[in-house]
Amino acid sequence: MKKKFKLQDLDCANCAAKMEDAIKKIPGVSNASVSFMTQKLVLEADEGRFEEILKEVASVCAKVEPDCKILM
Repeated sequence: MKKKFKLQDLDCANCAAKMEDAIKKIPGVSNASVSFMTQKLVLEADEGRFEEILKEVASVCAKVEPDCKILM
């Protein structure tokens, strides 16, 4: 399953790259793209565990950029 999300308060390109790398390491994620310029996250993950994976993604984002929010 592939979904796009808007990011709020992503402050730097370096943080976006760190988030992308960490998200790609989450089990069940087949691909992820975090764009600082467009403030978007594109997530491809296992459909059966998508909600669970999304919670892990939010946790990773909060560790790298505490003010960043994933808008549904």
